[in-house]
Amino acid sequence: MQSLILRTATRILVSMILVFSVYLLLRGHNATGGGFAAALVAGTGFSLYTMVEGSAAVRRGIRIDPRGLIAAGMAVALVSGLIGLFAGEPFLTGMWCTLSLFGGKEVALGTPLFFDMGVFAIVLGMILTLILSLEEN
Repeated sequence: MQSLILRTATRILVSMILVFSVYLLLRGHNATGGGFAAALVAGTGFSLYTMVEGSAAVRRGIRIDPRGLIAAGMAVALVSGLIGLFAGEPFLTGMWCTLSLFGGKEVALGTPLFFDMGVFAIVLGMILTLILSLEEN
């Protein structure tokens, strides 16, 4: 599109949409959100950017083939499920570890977060594959 107002607004909106998507991803295993919802929101931002700037700009921006993103997401989700098996628990059992940060703060990291990241990568890769192939044809 050739609208200067739409291009300027899109650059601002896409960055806000992607930040909100990361918020949904990180909040997801404790409350509403998660990998699937976060990927849908990120897909909305990328589809808006594709409509305004074109598919070539999106491909330059993401720097990875969306199908590779799908494969990486499958690997991350599978590994997060296998961690429970290695600990003697059923597949996809949530396992947590606590990390101490600077200043005495402790952060709990768990396999549900990594599973959500895998789902995020799978869904976003599918959306990007679909959007980019529709735009290029």
